[in-house]
Amino acid sequence: MADLDDIRDGDNFGLNTPADTSSFYLKGMNSASWGIKNRMSRIFNRKSGRTVMLAFDHGFLMGPTSGLERIDLNIAPLAEEADCLMGCRGMLRTSIPAENTKPICLRTDSGTTILTEMNHNVLISEQDAISMNASAMAAMLAIGDADTEASTVANFSKLVDIGNKYGIPVMGVTAVGKDMTRDSRYFGLASRVCAENGASIVKTYYTEGFENVVAACPVPVVIAGGKKLPELEALELCYNAIQCGASGVDMGRNVFQSDKPLAMMRAVKEVVHNGAKPAEAIEIYNAG
Repeated sequence: MADLDDIRDGDNFGLNTPADTSSFYLKGMNSASWGIKNRMSRIFNRKSGRTVMLAFDHGFLMGPTSGLERIDLNIAPLAEEADCLMGCRGMLRTSIPAENTKPICLRTDSGTTILTEMNHNVLISEQDAISMNASAMAAMLAIGDADTEASTVANFSKLVDIGNKYGIPVMGVTAVGKDMTRDSRYFGLASRVCAENGASIVKTYYTEGFENVVAACPVPVVIAGGKKLPELEALELCYNAIQCGASGVDMGRNVFQSDKPLAMMRAVKEVVHNGAKPAEAIEIYNAG
């Protein structure tokens, strides 16, 4: 066991030294299997090295929240604008047309709507993920939560074993422990724990000092959109994260709760893939 009496905050993140991508364009993937690399190349644009994921897995905790009342009407029309779709198997099967060819990041942990017990949960079977042609599998880690950390890490480790066996990348989704502060120290810890346990992708939240979070995580980091923001603020969030080295965004409410979801998707893509500044991207939104 590590000695916990002398833990010192990291201060040498090598911000000016990029990760080695000599044999594959995404960091941390040089030694990955062919299957994982192939699936990652479906999710991450090979020119920009980034992704715009559309998350609509909220319903397994929140039910038909605003913007997700009808996945077939509110989400399916946005699919072509996304680089990857993140959802639960029930909604994908019932509400996303099978002819959709966008890669799927499948939410593979099933939990309860009682938030304090959310991740005393179970994984769906690997057969189900494979049958849905998943390009990635996602599960949450509640780092810093005394009630759920152990079960989520065990769940996640099992999922990584499955992913490695079948060549499917696994995305670690960092929850916010109820006793933890939303700062770079916490998100750096949670992201690193995901990577240490074998994640190929980490989804976490943007915060001040995010460049250190990204630098200390050896695999691609995408940011969660979080709560609904005014459109310009959401685009600023995306821009700032990309400037700090994020490999993309996994947006949900800031897209499907927007007044113009399709235009918002296009504006976000312009920031993520083409480096547009927020003032430029908001013009795309306004014109949509």
